[in-house]
Amino acid sequence: MFSHLHRLLASTVMVMGVSIGAVSPLVTSTSVQAQETVGGNASDLTIPSNKISQTPTQTPAPTQGTVNFPDVSQDYWARPFIQALAERNIIVGFPDGTYKPEQPVTRAEFAAIIQKAFNQNRVRQLPTGGFRDIRSNFWAAQAITTAFETGFLSGYPDNTFRPNQQITKVQAVVSLASGLGLTGGDTAILASSYTDANAIPTYAVSQVAGATQASVVVNYPDIRVFNPEVPLTRADAAAHVYQALVRQGRLQPIASNLPAAQYIVGFAQTTTPPTGQTGSDIVTTASASNSFTVLASLLKTAGLAESLQQGGPFTVFAPTDEAFARLPKETLDRLQQPENRETLIRILTYHVVPGQLTASQLRTGEINTAEGKPVNVNVNTSENRVTVNNAQVTQADISASNGVIHAINRVLVPSDVSLRNLGGSGDQAGAEPGRATRGGRSYIGAAGNIGITGGGGSSLGEGNFAVISKIGLTNFLSIRPSAVFGDNTTVLVPLTLDLAPRAANPTGGQAFPISPYIGAGVAIETDNDAEVGLLLTGGLDIPLGSRFTLNGGVNAAFLDETDVGIQVGVGFNF
Repeated sequence: MFSHLHRLLASTVMVMGVSIGAVSPLVTSTSVQAQETVGGNASDLTIPSNKISQTPTQTPAPTQGTVNFPDVSQDYWARPFIQALAERNIIVGFPDGTYKPEQPVTRAEFAAIIQKAFNQNRVRQLPTGGFRDIRSNFWAAQAITTAFETGFLSGYPDNTFRPNQQITKVQAVVSLASGLGLTGGDTAILASSYTDANAIPTYAVSQVAGATQASVVVNYPDIRVFNPEVPLTRADAAAHVYQALVRQGRLQPIASNLPAAQYIVGFAQTTTPPTGQTGSDIVTTASASNSFTVLASLLKTAGLAESLQQGGPFTVFAPTDEAFARLPKETLDRLQQPENRETLIRILTYHVVPGQLTASQLRTGEINTAEGKPVNVNVNTSENRVTVNNAQVTQADISASNGVIHAINRVLVPSDVSLRNLGGSGDQAGAEPGRATRGGRSYIGAAGNIGITGGGGSSLGEGNFAVISKIGLTNFLSIRPSAVFGDNTTVLVPLTLDLAPRAANPTGGQAFPISPYIGAGVAIETDNDAEVGLLLTGGLDIPLGSRFTLNGGVNAAFLDETDVGIQVGVGFNF
């Protein structure tokens, strides 16, 4: 057991070594003008102005490299789609380095692509027990659940999913249209677009029409032939998913002079974003959406609407109506009262970043906001997921004439603003146990403890099992209770300062985010001669997807003598 822990520890210590020398947050240096902040009055938020830089302040990160598959030649028809998605880790090749573009795609494989490509809100829940032919340890079980709950894929009437069945082209198009809400299209477009329109199944007519109007359909080698029942190839999958992301505004349309463009049905439409996105400013765009009615109203209440309608560009992390619904109704009501206007302005400007950052330009690190304090962005390329503080981006790259909007599922609150104290000064920081910090989410889990020195006689100085936890209190403070079990079980209760995440690349491979922390507290021996001593701690949290966090830490307990232990474990996020 401990040999395995030593191997895991070696990897963790390597990463810790990378970060210890750079404890301060990684924020790009900018001019003094760019660092000046927006005050608490609406009149101070004049953007653009000579007080706020038009270039966002953000942590740099390695750029994405070009991915080349030996079996996808320079003149292969789907190369632009395949290469773009591979660079974003939405699609991957095989162990031998090939892509196999002509190989059919199974329903499980398509679900995995869907999970990586889209961050849609869940619209339904998979019933308890799930599909009867999908075991919990099946490689694509989580992807299938996500694809079902976000509305992209469904099962069969006998409660099976049939993961290894090849997905047909019409099924894939229906899936994309359903997940993106591209239904109810004018079915007359089918007869004018496809010579085999009569072969499209009745159940798929509405979705195929909607996808056709949205320029999601790609027909190779003949743009006029839909071929609904042919198996979807890996090249076809890349092309259709790429076009779906173009429809969402998350990717740019391919250049019209590329050969691949001639196979996109209605290609001219893809160069024109949906109505109301590029011709309208940020406030008008938000007001026209059913998702941001509360935000639009609050911007007017705070007197910020005019400032965000003029000038720019801006990046706005916009809480949806569902995000505001998470706040107690009385809190939302109090925020709109005149005496709390300054607090409302601070909260709203905390969602605004001077300059424009699309989803592809976001990097893990801190970004300065118009409020003056930074938000912490975490970009998980493996899951195609972006979080801002403790909020997740649910829809990216909603374009406006003076910037871009990213929808988020939580309201962001500056660390020194307490919603509990509304009606007072509004500047006292309140703790919210269990919240996410700038270093990541709270968790509870298990670890192995490796004793380094054990002169104090506690279990910390020996090889033992441990229970670990992180309970976020504010944006930058956590309490991390843990217990190391042994002959002299020791309880550790440190308060830690959680530093901002930064990118680590200790082996020269793909970079990944790490979140350092340092702190102090008490160590408590629980034997008959119970003793309490000073505890010093430090370590790293490394996110493992959205559900788990890898933790590696060093603890030093000053008891009769000094006991030092290294813990390596995994926590379940909550």
